[in-house]
Amino acid sequence: MPPVPVRWTGVCQGGERFNVSNCNRKLIGARFYSKGHRANYPTNPSEAVSLLEYVSPRDAHGHGTHTASTAAGAAVAGASVLGAGAGEARGVAPGAHVAAYKVCWFNGCYSSDILAGMDDAVRDGVDVLSLSLGGFPIPLFEDSIAIGSFRATARGVSVVCAAGNNGPARSSVANEAPWVLTVGAATLDRRFPAYVRLGNGRILYGESMFPGEIGLKKGGKELELVYAVGGTRESEYCLKGALDKAAVAGKMVVCDRGITGRADKGEAVKEAGGAAMILANTEVNRQEDSIDVHVLPATLVGYKEAVELKKYISSARRPVARIVFGGTRIGRARAPAVALFSARGPSLTNPSVLKPDVIAPGVNIIAAWPGNLGPSGLEGDARRSNFSVLSGTSMAAPHVSGIVALIRSAHPSWSPAMVRSAIMTSADITDRQGKAIMDGDGGRADVFAMGSGHVNPARAVDPGLVYDIQPGDYVTHLCTLGYTRMEIFKITHTGVNCSAVLQKNRGFSLNYPSIAVAFKNGAKSAVLRRTVTNVGTPNSAYTVQVAAPPGVKVSVAPTTLSFAEFGEQRSFRVTVEAPSPPAAKDSAEGYLVWKQSGGQGKHVVRSPIAVTWVVE
Repeated sequence: MPPVPVRWTGVCQGGERFNVSNCNRKLIGARFYSKGHRANYPTNPSEAVSLLEYVSPRDAHGHGTHTASTAAGAAVAGASVLGAGAGEARGVAPGAHVAAYKVCWFNGCYSSDILAGMDDAVRDGVDVLSLSLGGFPIPLFEDSIAIGSFRATARGVSVVCAAGNNGPARSSVANEAPWVLTVGAATLDRRFPAYVRLGNGRILYGESMFPGEIGLKKGGKELELVYAVGGTRESEYCLKGALDKAAVAGKMVVCDRGITGRADKGEAVKEAGGAAMILANTEVNRQEDSIDVHVLPATLVGYKEAVELKKYISSARRPVARIVFGGTRIGRARAPAVALFSARGPSLTNPSVLKPDVIAPGVNIIAAWPGNLGPSGLEGDARRSNFSVLSGTSMAAPHVSGIVALIRSAHPSWSPAMVRSAIMTSADITDRQGKAIMDGDGGRADVFAMGSGHVNPARAVDPGLVYDIQPGDYVTHLCTLGYTRMEIFKITHTGVNCSAVLQKNRGFSLNYPSIAVAFKNGAKSAVLRRTVTNVGTPNSAYTVQVAAPPGVKVSVAPTTLSFAEFGEQRSFRVTVEAPSPPAAKDSAEGYLVWKQSGGQGKHVVRSPIAVTWVVE
């Protein structure tokens, strides 16, 4: 690792099981924030989710270790999760320095701690803030992450945020401030098959990271299947204490997903004397396949398989099954696809900005894991592994944070908006097979699921053109949304006269890399202005290509942009006209592409177009 940057002013804060010597050229800073946590600590310790905690920057739960190593972990040969997913582990930006700001504890993340951590990070001199925090869309002036990230962005710090895991519900996307890069989750082409071989000969596909013996054609020991022993709702979900020990002893227990964690159900089955578990997706989970390092032989099956499994159990005189572990398989599955749980747009508070911005790997991600905790994350798990698997937009965000670090290293003078633009306009809209990216919700992924598309790091470093935004432009944008003086002050900590701002910026539209139009109050047309900066080759020209959303007319003027020099800017106007919404739909999508012409290069600068009709 290179030396600590001279401009770095951060500290390594000591505490429980963590001292100053734990910092080095990789981990150059570490702090922890607990005032909000302490103010909200449960009065009865039994109410706490977990009492395992370190009063220091040290991570006791794995989430911070996992995300930090995903963004910037050094290369580690021979990494695996108890043998699964073996290979070299490496963060997206392995040469980047890392500073850790611990703001979350077992009872949550509190606004005062989040803001204190973000403010310190900016003062310390970070270039990128990676926030795998937040869950629900709330007004920007009440959103601590939006407030803290505005201050960070205004000081040149790129802020990358998780979109949230409340998909596929419409308008569930969180961290929707237009100054942050909002990341949804996508799948990989890596699978961990663990089939269920039923007594009637049927084989159901499942997945697991339990380190079971691989290569047994018939699978493990044949066990009797049981489901909902005791006939209670609690036993269907395998809640702790709800399983009849006499009924499950030595058997394979079927547990419905929901209420408690997936790995917790396996622990409940094991404690009750069960020998194995099949985790069954419910209708709400569909075919989603987030896996775990279970504490007993177990597999997760999709909803279709769960229906067949339960039908077999109810019809067979003595239902039996085996689990057949298939190891790690790469390259056979179609990917990427949008994860079912990944939060969706359109933005609830600001439909005139398309969110999420992009998607990135966020399902069954293997990354570093703390030594105090078993790979299942359960306190009772005595196994130890330097790596474990997690799923969520929390895992997707640090992939993009690493890409941001790489771009900023290659282009240190670029603003946060330029970096975000490069990532968005270079994103892929097709999967590894060259087909349209699919949605875990079924069918083809739309712009509200994947934003501009799936990140492509190699292309993002050389985007050709970028859309830049100055911090003051975000304030003007807030004025166009009708935010009051006090609401804007809460976000920016500056006094703003919106009447004067709007008079000075007539016809203003935020120079965002994607194009979103929200028609309301009977409006049928909108004119947007965009400006691009040439960061590619001089003496180059770009020609526009437009695929208008169904039922919408889109025109662009001019249709050609010419650049004599590097850094030169050119503006264009986009007119969107829609006489009425398409039948039975409240949204439509298309795209606008600036394609480099001639022999100067092959840059393709793509912007999705999203049109929504807002009912108020």
